Amino acid sequence: MVIKKPATGPNRIGSLVLNPGGPGGSGLDFAQYAAVRYPADLRKRFDIVGFDPRGVGRSTAVGCLTDNAMDTFTQLDATPDTPDEEQAWLDGTGAYGRACASKSGDLLGHVSTVDAARDMDLLRAALGDAKLYYLGASYGTFLGATYAELYPSRVGRLVLDGAMDPSQSAVAANKVQGGGFETALAAFLDNCVGGGSCSLGATREAGLAKIRGLLEQLDARPLPGDATRKVTESIATTGILSPLYSKDQWPDLRQALEAALRGDGQPLLELNDQYYERGPDGKYNNLMAANAAVNCLDAPPAATSREDVERELPGYLADSPTFGRNLAWAGLTCASWPVPPTGRPHPIRAEGAAPILVVGTTRDPATPYAWAQSLAGQLASGALLTYDGDGHTAFGRGSDCVDRTVVDYLTQGTVPTKGKTCR
Repeated sequence: MVIKKPATGPNRIGSLVLNPGGPGGSGLDFAQYAAVRYPADLRKRFDIVGFDPRGVGRSTAVGCLTDNAMDTFTQLDATPDTPDEEQAWLDGTGAYGRACASKSGDLLGHVSTVDAARDMDLLRAALGDAKLYYLGASYGTFLGATYAELYPSRVGRLVLDGAMDPSQSAVAANKVQGGGFETALAAFLDNCVGGGSCSLGATREAGLAKIRGLLEQLDARPLPGDATRKVTESIATTGILSPLYSKDQWPDLRQALEAALRGDGQPLLELNDQYYERGPDGKYNNLMAANAAVNCLDAPPAATSREDVERELPGYLADSPTFGRNLAWAGLTCASWPVPPTGRPHPIRAEGAAPILVVGTTRDPATPYAWAQSLAGQLASGALLTYDGDGHTAFGRGSDCVDRTVVDYLTQGTVPTKGKTCR
């Protein structure tokens, strides 16, 4: 499904196709946001176009667990400490995949990023554009880079904001991402401590100890949540990760942690629901189902057995003492996926493509800055714009420097000078 908001001014350049990431994020919702919130200079010159890729949202969507089953799945112990807990996690991830196969049928084998990139070229042609103008965030950078690899001569101007590194294996990517979340958590605590009267601790180290202690307590004794759910260690971990994506939500995270330390888990549960896109009515959209379906096709799993997890666990914990164990066990999500992977990690060069702008944020939790550096270096025509800041992605996050650089590139073709950094 596609949505378009026509350019509002003269001198129209063409269509600007958007993808918000995920995989599984709705391009329709993203385009509606962009049509109002993006800089006026962009909206004047471009039709703003969003689409839900195959398997996502209001296109033919992948389906997996029922809402009640999803509630149960999100409460599973994702940091198992005993053989029984390990088996429960293995059983849960296996059941997730089987549910996806049962509900989605043949679609499950045809929702890869390569499939989506080919669809995007059909969309470009249908829009009447000889070249693709595109802005992709987070996973959308992988989709954009994949398009450039498949169709380098059809690249117009591509902005890849919050870049992924297509050359990394799933296990390597998970470890680096864990380090990104650890860096963001440290920045959050530094901000709290620097503001004075930080109830989480007088120093970053004290705050980290208090948060890790809270998670350990919840592993043994979950807090009450709502009428049907408890706030387990897994729920709380997701509730902490979610607001790290945006500095604007740091006050929400502080308040949720303070509440949990007082015995009230409801605010962390609400942040968990935000991450999973669970509505107040208890219904989930298909973000997480599509996320698993695409990721499990795009690359071999990070782990295929509990032995794999235990072998890699020290590396995870070295990068992320707070979140590493959770991310290591999450690597089993694709272990028993009913459809084998069709993609393999590899560098993307896209020889012959016009200049491609890669944007990286130095303390990005979800797509660490090192990935942007790597992707810009892989692309034959890559140019890196650095945002020295916090949060996930940079465009439209409050930096006039970033916004002006991206707009100038898209509207005029101006590539930033090597080493350009915005704050």
